[in-house]
Amino acid sequence: MIRIKTDPTHEETVKVKTLTLAQAQQIIAGALAHSKAAGYKPMGIAVLDEAGHLKAFAREDGASMFRFDIAQAKAWGAVGMGVSSRLLGQRAKDNPNFFVSLAATAGGKFLPQTGAVLIRNAVGELLGAVGASGGTGDEDEAICMAGIESAGLIAA
Repeated sequence: MIRIKTDPTHEETVKVKTLTLAQAQQIIAGALAHSKAAGYKPMGIAVLDEAGHLKAFAREDGASMFRFDIAQAKAWGAVGMGVSSRLLGQRAKDNPNFFVSLAATAGGKFLPQTGAVLIRNAVGELLGAVGASGGTGDEDEAICMAGIESAGLIAA
């Protein structure tokens, strides 16, 4: 909640839908806990806000140097298109020319591969996306969902 002046004599309280740093860090902590419990390979996890800006990132010891770029690109595509990267991957199969053009237009920041999901609040407002890289697409997606749920938010 913030207070804004609507004119010189009036103020209003406005609810801001934003992902906090604390929430982003909890998403990463929850995702890493799930990954460790499941015995997955070392992961990289990127949490982006609703505008596609990096909010938090973690790369486990032993994860390759590519994990950041892949996790961020999965999340960036998801938040930009408003759907999970799994759905984007399915759509890319049906319309490959569009998705190749989109990836080129985005300067390589767009990756329609399973492993990123949207972050929504309790009323369904988009707060951002989280992407992971290091395991299979299904494993990456599972830890993203676990991380979001650990922060009390909705994975979509």
